[in-house]
Amino acid sequence: MKCPCTSGLDHAACCQPIIEQKRKAATAEQLMRSRYTAYALGATDWIIESQSPDGRQFVDRKATEEWSRRATWHRMEVLEVKDGGADDTEGIVDFKAYYTIGGEDITHHEIASFRKEDGVWYFVDGVEVKPRPYKRLDRKVGANEPCPCGSGKKWKKCCGKPGVAADRAQ
Repeated sequence: MKCPCTSGLDHAACCQPIIEQKRKAATAEQLMRSRYTAYALGATDWIIESQSPDGRQFVDRKATEEWSRRATWHRMEVLEVKDGGADDTEGIVDFKAYYTIGGEDITHHEIASFRKEDGVWYFVDGVEVKPRPYKRLDRKVGANEPCPCGSGKKWKKCCGKPGVAADRAQ
């Protein structure tokens, strides 16, 4: 089977040996990929074990297991890696995880920090990147203003009437 981390490699050659602790992650990115795979496969023990020792006390096992189990994991995308190589002691991985939960498609965008202690990479913390708010470029038409379609009616009695905009789009 292909690895859930979307590296293109077989799971047995990619994240599986890291999750099963038969091989250490050589880079921060490898650890990030193994953590995503652990979420996708429900390997909660690895999610907690790969957390920095000083941060494990803040991991809610039950919530982690539930999120992992309830979600349908689709893929992850590594956007940028800063440091985190085999010879580094700190690294940053900017990534997106795509999943569905409760019928809603979610894109989780996070900038995650990693630290290597005694030759072992650990996840330290992550900051979720929120999408930029939508900014309307054109002026909003008021309910009592003339409809921009040119009908001569007020907007609320024309294109602003519930269901009308959807009908006009077809």
